[in-house]
Amino acid sequence: MSSTLSSRVTAGLGVLGVLLLCVGSYDGLFLAPADRFMGDIQRIMYVHVPCAWATMVCFSVSLVGAIGWVVDLGVKAKRAGVGAERRWGWDDSLESSIEVGVMFGALLCVQGMIWAKPTWGVYWTWDPRLTTVAVMELMFVAVLALRSFVDEPVRRATWSSVATLVAYINVPLVYFSVRWWSSLHQVQSSTESVDPAIRIPLGINSLAILFISIGLMGLRTRLAALNREALLAGDDAGAAAGGAS
Repeated sequence: MSSTLSSRVTAGLGVLGVLLLCVGSYDGLFLAPADRFMGDIQRIMYVHVPCAWATMVCFSVSLVGAIGWVVDLGVKAKRAGVGAERRWGWDDSLESSIEVGVMFGALLCVQGMIWAKPTWGVYWTWDPRLTTVAVMELMFVAVLALRSFVDEPVRRATWSSVATLVAYINVPLVYFSVRWWSSLHQVQSSTESVDPAIRIPLGINSLAILFISIGLMGLRTRLAALNREALLAGDDAGAAAGGAS
């Protein structure tokens, strides 16, 4: 019952996010003023910035899942042996959040390239912000690749948790890169430095894409749990058949 309710809530958040995205995008495209210096190309900001935040939120959720799994693994191993019952939800949330984060990260990179061409003259340059984003994206893709090569659930969860802890180092580097190094990319704006006419659609779309990311993570977490349960059930059936023979 709670699983069904949770699925409905996450699906509802996703639908709400899509509706808000339509409202915020309409405001940003047709009602908000064009930027004084960049003109209409600046309007891509209304999806670019929310995708950046969603990417970092998703990867932060994966960090929580990785820490939760590692801590739970250590506690169970100390108290009752390695074979003790585990909280698989940590691994399920790690898998789902990385997949959704990689998707938003890819959108972030494509949007950034579209914005860069008319403003910087090139689609890509090895600017500190762009470089750290690319490295972050590739490292989390590598975590997903690692998971695809490991079939045994406990080993897969443990290895991918450790890999996630390493990959997450890039998240604060991305955020602070424009402050620590000389960068073409502008420093993060504050609410005081952004015109209210721009702030409103940006805020709506940020909330919208956050809801969409939560909805996608919730649905993908449920799918990960079903896949894992089927895998473990298959292993148990195979072990029982082997014992009977």
